[in-house]
Amino acid sequence: MAVEKPREGQKKRILIVDDHPIVREGLTTIINEQTDLVVCGEAEDAQTALEAVGTLRPDLMIVDVSLKGINGIELVKLIQRRYEKIPILVLSMHDESLYVERVLRAGARGYIMKQEGTEKVVTAIHRILGGDIYVSEAMGKKLLRTFQEGRPEISGPAVERLSDRELEVFRLIGQGYGTRQIADTLHVSVKTVNTYRQHIKEKLKFETGSELLRHAIQWVQSEGS
Repeated sequence: MAVEKPREGQKKRILIVDDHPIVREGLTTIINEQTDLVVCGEAEDAQTALEAVGTLRPDLMIVDVSLKGINGIELVKLIQRRYEKIPILVLSMHDESLYVERVLRAGARGYIMKQEGTEKVVTAIHRILGGDIYVSEAMGKKLLRTFQEGRPEISGPAVERLSDRELEVFRLIGQGYGTRQIADTLHVSVKTVNTYRQHIKEKLKFETGSELLRHAIQWVQSEGS
C-alpha cells in the first residue's frame, strides 16, 4: 500500500515496487539515508503501483521484474504509456543477460541485480535521475558490441528466444497458473493464451503440454520467481 511522506526540500521522491516487504524495507533505509532522496511510497503489485503513481507522482520508480500477476516488464510498459516522463530503474534477482534488453525496450532507464552492493543502487538512481541509462559495465559493453556489429544469431539459454509476453506466460505456467487464470491475469482471451503456449512449445521444442509445464516449473524454481 502506498504511504506518502511529505516533501522534504528538494529531495527526489522514489516509489518502490516489490512484492517482498524485506526488500522494500531495505531499499527504503538505503534511500532515506541519502541527503537528496526520499521514499514517497511502496507497492507490492502492479495494480497498487499504478494507483500509487497517479497519487504520488514520484520522480523515479524502482520496479522488480517478478511481481504477482502482471510482471515488472509489463508494468514498465503501462507506466510509460500513461506517465512517460517517469524514469524507472528495474531491480531484480534475475540474470541480466536475459532481461536487460527487454526492460530497456519496455522503456526502463536502467537495470541492476539485487546482488549488487547498496552503493551501486544509489549510483544507479542518481545516474538515471541525471538523464542517463544505467546497466552493469559488462552488460554495457555487450550492448555496445551488439549496436556496432549487429544482432548475432540467438545463442545461450533457449528461453531467450521467447518474446516478452511469451516469457511472461511461461513464467505464469511455471507458477502453477492455469490457462484461464493466465488469461484473466494478462487481460487476454483463452484463445490468445493457447496461441502463446503453442509458440512457446515450438520455440523451445517441447512436444507436449506436460513437457512445457515441467520445464516451466523448473525454470521458475531456478530463477527464484
